[in-house]
Amino acid sequence: MADQADGTRTGSSAARPGLRLLRSFRYAGTGLITLLREQANARIHLLATILVVGAGLLLNVQRSDWLILLLCIALVWVAEALNTALEYLCDATVEEQHPLIGKAKDIAAAGVLIAAAISALAGLLVLLPYL
Repeated sequence: MADQADGTRTGSSAARPGLRLLRSFRYAGTGLITLLREQANARIHLLATILVVGAGLLLNVQRSDWLILLLCIALVWVAEALNTALEYLCDATVEEQHPLIGKAKDIAAAGVLIAAAISALAGLLVLLPYL
């Protein structure tokens, strides 16, 4: 697959499976770097992730508690990534402000807020008994 000037990707479906897999990981890595460079909220999520993982290690949390923490971390990161992707797609599709685009962006942002709030509550419920 090759990137075109317009940002789309082209390529033969006959490419070796291992090569396709490596390319998909490269594209995902590029997306993660873009997310962290361009989205302040992603950097806040990164700090929260580091703090939660650090607290879990210091407090020697049990395996079942790690599962809860890791699922919550993943939920927030996935929500943030999908929200960002939707924002970029909306911005590329319509140059002027459109009320439905605004609603879509607001709802996607609300999804991130819900994921982060519930995850913070779950984190407190998991970690507080260890303190």
